[in-house]
Amino acid sequence: MNIKTLIGSLVGGLLVFVWQFMSWALINIHESEQKYTEKQDSIIQFLSQQGLEDATYMVPRPAPGASQQEQEAFMTSTTGKPWAMISYRSTQSHDMAMPMIRGLIVDIVAVFLLCWLLGKIPSITMSQSIMVSLCVAMIGYLTTEYTQSIWFRFGTIAHLIDAVGCWTICGAWLGWWINRK
Repeated sequence: MNIKTLIGSLVGGLLVFVWQFMSWALINIHESEQKYTEKQDSIIQFLSQQGLEDATYMVPRPAPGASQQEQEAFMTSTTGKPWAMISYRSTQSHDMAMPMIRGLIVDIVAVFLLCWLLGKIPSITMSQSIMVSLCVAMIGYLTTEYTQSIWFRFGTIAHLIDAVGCWTICGAWLGWWINRK
């Protein structure tokens, strides 16, 4: 690993991290994914009394091991009825230090992988760096957030904005940095 890759990864990872902070906290374009309900206390009280493990639940769904016939009957009986995805955690934690450190490290590693990819293109230009970065962003977005939205029908515009925004900025930074003498 050369110094350009190291600095490119560190600064690029920081740019992605700052974008994510702004997107989720400062500007909060993800607010529609975290709606408020006045019934939150009674919902949490009910869920906490159910003895649930910390997990994400699809409700309703057939029991594990259900036969094909039972699954088909279940699908018929639940079609057109309400359903929910519940991410339940038994304890709330407001400790931000470790999640932020882990997030920054992941962003640096992701940009390092992008640097490696960009390094395979001889005499890369700024526009090529941006386009490759956008391609990587769209591959990630389409195979994660968008695919989940197909199945679970939730909005993805904020995630698309995140993918395009932060990786365009990162690609521009790397395009400039890599070609810097």
